[in-house]
Amino acid sequence: MSDTAHLDTEAVSAWLSQRMAGFEGPVRAEKFDGGQSNPTFRLITPSKDFVLRRKPPGILLKSAHAVDREFRVQKALEHSDVPVARMHVLCEDDAVIGSAFYVMDMVDGINYDNPALPEVTQDDRRAIQEEMNRVLAAIHSIDIETAQLSDFGPDGNYYLRQTDRWTKQYKASETEHIPDMDALIDWLGSNIPDDDGQRTLVHGDYRIDNMLFSKSGPQCLAVLDWELSTIGHPFADLAAVIMQWAMPPGPEGRGLAGIDRKAQGLMEDQAFVDLYCARRGLAGIDRFGFYLAFCFFRMAGILQGVKKRALDGNASNPERAMKVGKYVSVFAAAGLKAAKTV
Repeated sequence: MSDTAHLDTEAVSAWLSQRMAGFEGPVRAEKFDGGQSNPTFRLITPSKDFVLRRKPPGILLKSAHAVDREFRVQKALEHSDVPVARMHVLCEDDAVIGSAFYVMDMVDGINYDNPALPEVTQDDRRAIQEEMNRVLAAIHSIDIETAQLSDFGPDGNYYLRQTDRWTKQYKASETEHIPDMDALIDWLGSNIPDDDGQRTLVHGDYRIDNMLFSKSGPQCLAVLDWELSTIGHPFADLAAVIMQWAMPPGPEGRGLAGIDRKAQGLMEDQAFVDLYCARRGLAGIDRFGFYLAFCFFRMAGILQGVKKRALDGNASNPERAMKVGKYVSVFAAAGLKAAKTV
């Protein structure tokens, strides 16, 4: 079984001392509970704290756990309207700690795991959701040429490419036969929309628990977990937010299904979509059900990979991985339901 719970702090300290300006050890490491895909650690040093994010050790699916891509895109966004942590160094030498890793600043903010935002007032809930909307539009408004990210993803139809990729990833990590998933894959393949020319930076896993907010207001301080980022079609990120909200409340579903949003000061789906369209100068979005079905499909593929790593002994948090792995069939069924709205 590969160890994802511990970090060779002596090796990390020795490597950083030679390559990171101003770094001084010794280092103590604390693992964050999140980061199912790439184990993430708080590095505590005498002067300040940092964050180290690494690939999990062991045999991995091709193109998965791309910490090099995470580092590159966040470095490119450092002085943009998209809030990200400051990147320091990338280590691609597996010999140092057993897998590639990068180090970034520790951002002192609040992470909201529950999109219902029970910790804050009703007014603050709306403000946080509007900030989430603003940041999403900012991501999709990045000039990829200026940011030197035009080669960060291939040309061509994004949904055709992604559907093919995640179908292969899903099949490679499949642990049981789920008829709804097969049906969803077939439907997506037959309903790919024509390329409308929108080619933007996309986050790939945009949701509130992948963001850090100010402790004194609704300002977003950093967007996290850029592993699935690429150059593609922006509506996938937008639909990912709506997909998350469609899930049941609770630690695994982490959604808003069944919640009286108006009474709780939370935005309705269409209000969020309309605000996004206004920010980007769009008249509206046709066939939104396709983008929603696609997001359910991709999340099912991601969760299947998490489950497979847990069974193989490579999960960052094995207990949680098995819990979320049970949702593969739920996301597949929800994808088929969304497909019927097109």
